Amino acid sequence: MNTPTSADSANSSSRNLFTRFLDTVEWLGNLLPHPVTLFAFLAFGMVLLSGLFGWLGISVEDPRSTAAAGATIEAVSLMNAEGVRRILGGLVSNFVNFAPLGVVLVAMLGVGVAEKSGMLSALVRSIVLNAPKHVVTVALVFAGVLSNTASEMGYVVLVPLGGAIFLALGRHPLAGMAAAFAGVSGGYSANLLLGTIDPLLAGITQEAAQLIDPDYEVFATASWFFMIVSTFLITTIGSLVTIYIVEPKLGQYDDSNADPHVLDDSQMSPITAQEKKGLKMAGLGMLGVLALIAMLVVPENGVLRDPEAVAAGGDFLSTSGPFFSSIVAWIFIFFLVTGFAYGKVVGTMKNDRDVIDGMASAISTLGLYVVLVFFAAQFVAFFGWSNLGLITAVTGADFLQSIGLTGPLVFILFIIMCGIVNLSLGSASAQWAVTAPIFVPMLMIIGYSPEVIQTAYRIGDSTTNIITPMMSYFGLILAWATRYDKQFGIGTLIATMLPYSICYFIGWSLLFLLWVFGLDLPVGPGSPTFYSVAGQ
Repeated sequence: MNTPTSADSANSSSRNLFTRFLDTVEWLGNLLPHPVTLFAFLAFGMVLLSGLFGWLGISVEDPRSTAAAGATIEAVSLMNAEGVRRILGGLVSNFVNFAPLGVVLVAMLGVGVAEKSGMLSALVRSIVLNAPKHVVTVALVFAGVLSNTASEMGYVVLVPLGGAIFLALGRHPLAGMAAAFAGVSGGYSANLLLGTIDPLLAGITQEAAQLIDPDYEVFATASWFFMIVSTFLITTIGSLVTIYIVEPKLGQYDDSNADPHVLDDSQMSPITAQEKKGLKMAGLGMLGVLALIAMLVVPENGVLRDPEAVAAGGDFLSTSGPFFSSIVAWIFIFFLVTGFAYGKVVGTMKNDRDVIDGMASAISTLGLYVVLVFFAAQFVAFFGWSNLGLITAVTGADFLQSIGLTGPLVFILFIIMCGIVNLSLGSASAQWAVTAPIFVPMLMIIGYSPEVIQTAYRIGDSTTNIITPMMSYFGLILAWATRYDKQFGIGTLIATMLPYSICYFIGWSLLFLLWVFGLDLPVGPGSPTFYSVAGQ
């Protein structure tokens, strides 16, 4: 019999403390209702609060110049006859006019075709399986980041593929899964391309910004420049953490506790010659789309130029112009053309019915999202009607200014707060729909643009995605991991991913501070860094 050493006891004690911490996180998360129920409660609570604050006569001084000197923002009660009429009469318009709804539905129509044709799966496999062995870790994390364009495809295809690839190379399969998971989920807000999450979050940010500036527009490209550079940062950090922290910690793989059929994974199959032809055709389709865009924006009389901006001597691709206003349409066209071109070659897209099936399949997966949006839209509308959003923002901004917290530190604290909230509310859109109406106006008042605020939020949200059991695909990742180790539990998964989370937070936050405060670079095309409330 082996006698436990003091080191074993320390490890056991540490593990017990960590397990208790995880149990607490799980217990707190389980106290939250379903996100749909949560937004229903928040909407109802907002009506009650508006009645209370209206009855108390709560008000703050209006910081906007459009208001006369000494004007105030007063709480508006929704618990009276006029409020009831407004609520009942606005249920439909609140829903259909909610900015993220339409853009997500349109973008998903194109992504659905690309996913149904098999193009996205083939593209990811071609990147990872064709990489030289010594850079396979880098390729895996990089492919994980890119897979975010297609939403859940990375979780379903790439994470199990990562385990199979590492196992085939004689490396620990759980390290391969961790590397892929770190790219897919931890790097959720980094990418070279725009995905469905970008217009969704931009729409929520715009709704919140319009509490301060009714004419403010936020485009899907709001954080694109920062996302592109972040792709290489996340790939580098994820690869280094895998090689120097996670793999040494996991040690040599022992398959005695694995599923005997663990190698029977169809996702491991390399791309076929036909799939290669399909990807080449998809590439030609992509060039065709880019050529079409060039024809519409490069010529002097291009229909997507901004004539007013050109006349004023500004950038003909102004973010207020027609090109960026139509960016969601281009996302749709890009995936539709490339997906169909690929599918036509490999035989998965034979006619218009296959295209329609792909679109319908994508939309059918959004049923829960549509329900969520209905209640989220009511909450956001009630928040705006009652003026509680403005009152909260002005009060919070005044407090930050009074304690001198208006510089870089305010964003570090904001990123940390977003990361903590994400531990219990795993949906990026649901979390932002709750927090944006408070923090976007608040940080706008102290001088920062909605685009910069959204970028900071996305860092906090992404860095803790990989360590929260509340993330919708966390259970799926755990199920995949148990194929390689039947004893693998939720605590082991979080402990494995925690180094990524910590390193991502430090590296990404430093990049953000350098980008915004050191170099004063725009986080996206035409995205300002600072915002001035009129009159200040």
